[in-house]
Amino acid sequence: MNIKDPEVHRMAMELAALRHTSATGAVREALREAIERQRRNLREGVGEQLRDLAARGRALDEPVRDVDDLYDEQGLPR
Repeated sequence: MNIKDPEVHRMAMELAALRHTSATGAVREALREAIERQRRNLREGVGEQLRDLAARGRALDEPVRDVDDLYDEQGLPR
């Protein structure tokens, strides 16, 4: 990879110096950390969505027993 942005190049070199490694090593590790952080955020987001959905389901006055319970007489969602 050829980094043509001077600011990105400077940042890679600074990170390399701070971590006592090469620019390639610093970028590799920074990318690994960013990917893991993004994956963790996605997993936590899905978990939060599932918790919200479960809470909404518990809040229903009447539980959904059948797909027909999801729609009214005109076929619209309840």
